[in-house]
Amino acid sequence: MKFTLSWLADHLETDATLDQITDALTDLGLEVEDVSDPAATLGAFRIARVIEAVQHPDADRLRLCRVETWPDGPDGLSQEVQVVCGAPNARTGMRGVFAPVGTHVPGTGVDLKPGVIRGQASNGMLCSERELMLSDAHDGIIDLPDDAPLGQRYIDYAGLNDPVIDIAITPNRPDALGVRGIARDLAARGLGRLKPLVVTPVAGQFPSPVSVTIAPELKEQGCPLFAGRVIRGVRNGPSPAWLQKRLRAIGLRPISALVDITNFFTFDLNRPLHVFDADKVQGGLRIHPAKGDEEILALDEKTYKPAAGHMLISDDQGIESIAGIMGGEHSGCTDDTVNVFLESAYWTPITIAATGRALKINSDARYRFERGVDPAFTLDGLELATKMVLDLCGGTPSDIALDGAVPDTDRAYRFDAARVGSLVGMDIPEDVQRATLTALGFRLDGDQAFVPSWRPDIQGEADLVEEIARIASLTKLQGKPLPRMQSGVPRPILTPLQTRERAARRMLAGLGYNECVTYSFIDGAAAALFGGGGDDVRLENPISSEMTHMRPDLLPGLLQAASRNQARGAQDLALFEVGPAFSGGEPGEQHIQAAGILVGATAPRDPFGTRRAVDLYDAKADAEAVLSAIGAPVKFQIHRKLPDWFHPGRAGVISLGPKLPLAVFGELHPRVLKAFDIKGPVVGFSVFVENPPLPKARKTSRQALNISALQPVDRDFAFVVAADVEALNVVNAALGADKALIAGVQVFDEFTGPKADAQLGAGLKSLAITVRMQPSDKTLTEDEIEQVSRRIVEKVQKATGGTLRA
Repeated sequence: MKFTLSWLADHLETDATLDQITDALTDLGLEVEDVSDPAATLGAFRIARVIEAVQHPDADRLRLCRVETWPDGPDGLSQEVQVVCGAPNARTGMRGVFAPVGTHVPGTGVDLKPGVIRGQASNGMLCSERELMLSDAHDGIIDLPDDAPLGQRYIDYAGLNDPVIDIAITPNRPDALGVRGIARDLAARGLGRLKPLVVTPVAGQFPSPVSVTIAPELKEQGCPLFAGRVIRGVRNGPSPAWLQKRLRAIGLRPISALVDITNFFTFDLNRPLHVFDADKVQGGLRIHPAKGDEEILALDEKTYKPAAGHMLISDDQGIESIAGIMGGEHSGCTDDTVNVFLESAYWTPITIAATGRALKINSDARYRFERGVDPAFTLDGLELATKMVLDLCGGTPSDIALDGAVPDTDRAYRFDAARVGSLVGMDIPEDVQRATLTALGFRLDGDQAFVPSWRPDIQGEADLVEEIARIASLTKLQGKPLPRMQSGVPRPILTPLQTRERAARRMLAGLGYNECVTYSFIDGAAAALFGGGGDDVRLENPISSEMTHMRPDLLPGLLQAASRNQARGAQDLALFEVGPAFSGGEPGEQHIQAAGILVGATAPRDPFGTRRAVDLYDAKADAEAVLSAIGAPVKFQIHRKLPDWFHPGRAGVISLGPKLPLAVFGELHPRVLKAFDIKGPVVGFSVFVENPPLPKARKTSRQALNISALQPVDRDFAFVVAADVEALNVVNAALGADKALIAGVQVFDEFTGPKADAQLGAGLKSLAITVRMQPSDKTLTEDEIEQVSRRIVEKVQKATGGTLRA
């Protein structure tokens, strides 16, 4: 929204400076994006007199000018400087625009310095219009009348000292789309007085020959009120200079007096209008929904095909306008127009927004109507515009033709002065609060505040508080610490689940993974690969076709990230994410996961052969590390009741029982990798952060570290077992031989394959383990070691059917 300082002065009587106004606007929520101040660029240029202009002794096209200047203004002392000028119109006695040494000339981008031109000193410049960026004229210097006041700033003399302010308007402030609405806010802040707006009805001289009707189905949602009048005998020439100057200042091109008047009211009072050439309108105007087969050539010289239901304005021969958005070329006003129909209507925001988006038309009228103009000002705007048309173009007005009525926007909310302090934290006296609301146009009746018709954004008591705080300035808020609920050292505020999430995140980062933060929404095909994609998790209004479902697992997002990285040349990846996954659409059907994937190889290429492809054991080790970090039990089971997205022979589920999974790990299924277009081996895991049981007793300190001073004893055992026996079963059986003495069991060798079949027998393999025995009170004797060894062999034989290898 752009406006000039002089335009603002039409509505606001103020002595505030430009800086005070711009600072207040930003503080009021109308953020100033740009200020174009002519004084900053042209303030140094002053009116001067050429005392004498003679031919340059060494150049035919140059003249030596003795120039009388007033550097400090007309009340100061004059100075005489010599200027070398190449303008053909430079003459003795003329008055022009002078730029002293040190001035930046915007038209050339040069900073003036003392110089010597063809042997003659030159100090300053006599300027053309192009050098001041006023026009492209540069054939001669600016030639001013003899009565031009010497020493005055040229921008003041020429009326160019009118800064243009550009502010950003949020969607909830349609009232600020007019200069008067901005002035009202500034007046409420105390930067001046809002000038009264007097609306004097214009008496009609004859019945309107153009009637108006609204289709009944549009009077509720569409066009509650449509009004207009015919003005005969207008003269549609160029608009006056003041009006053209204002429109150019905000970036609009003056077209004709009638069109410029409607543009003026759009920006001045946030009241879009439209003028039809009444001689081109056949019969009356009717507002109706489109059938879907119409076409219209609009004022932007483009042809549009409104869809069924879009609002149109038509006469007896066809469409004349796209209602509330853009008029038609057929009934547009030209220089030959003598009779016009001036229209003012109220269109509902939703209808205008839907039509404008569908037809992809951006206009100032649509921008305002879809945000909400003042419905109560519809007829007042028509009266004010009629008066301006009569003043600038002449003519005779008819009676007003209208259909519909002003919609009822009356609403009131309870005004509670004490609530400002509780919600905002500012101590504002009640009389100041009431004065603020009154200045903004609210009507107060006891403890009820009636909302003005131009503020559709006020929808509750909290909005009243916001208005009071906004005008009082939120910059006056003082930071105050919240009172402590209890004295002493505060207790931890993180829940156990939040603590687990943090621990899992730190562990994975420490393992070398890079954290990803992906959307909770994925496409239906990806969701189906991971057991989701049902209607219960489908979004009602998805952001895009790639975000239609809530994710059933974190792995799809990580795989999509890996695919994008591979497409850009990154082949070895370690990615993780901690966040929610969704098994259904109900509030309780979600769980927290810590998921990670490894892609490619474990290390970069080197001459020592350390590089290898990632495998399921890497995923298993990392999953176990995360479980350990979040406090899961040390002993658990591993089974193969796997989800479909894992490789059935190269994955496992870590659980505390058949119904309490802690994690799943292993290679991803080849069809999943193909669907995500990922190359190379990919292993991953998902840890269910919520599933490990919480400790029964909450301890405030760690247990004492128990270290034995006695030497541990390691013994190796090799067992011949069936080929399908899992190594974990052997390890668990050995651990159970003596829980107090045995500190750990580790597999260090596996002998399998054709050679094992030949030596051990078909379907058999050899597993070798190391058992560490850690005494705590005395050194173990050989007999004690042998007893424990026998129990280990017995336990393994009983659990797996294996025998000790000879």
